[in-house]
Amino acid sequence: MVENLDNIKPDITHDATGTFCPIPITELAKVMKQAKKGQIVELLADDEGAIQDVPAWCETTGNEYLGYKEEDGVLAFYVKKTQD
Repeated sequence: MVENLDNIKPDITHDATGTFCPIPITELAKVMKQAKKGQIVELLADDEGAIQDVPAWCETTGNEYLGYKEEDGVLAFYVKKTQD
């Protein structure tokens, strides 16, 4: 994980707020298919289940989980595409 997420500049931001498991992960999977290798995707969600789901999905798919931050109830997850 990256220590300072404030310096991350995502290539793609996807807003999945207002949805609940498993939608944030299925949305992340769709966006990651469109991303190019090396790009960083920011997933916005307000489902606290995503705190466990996003890192687990990254481990399963081989993409790099960079971490998350929370602001005003919105979770911002950062994932780097490492697989084609």
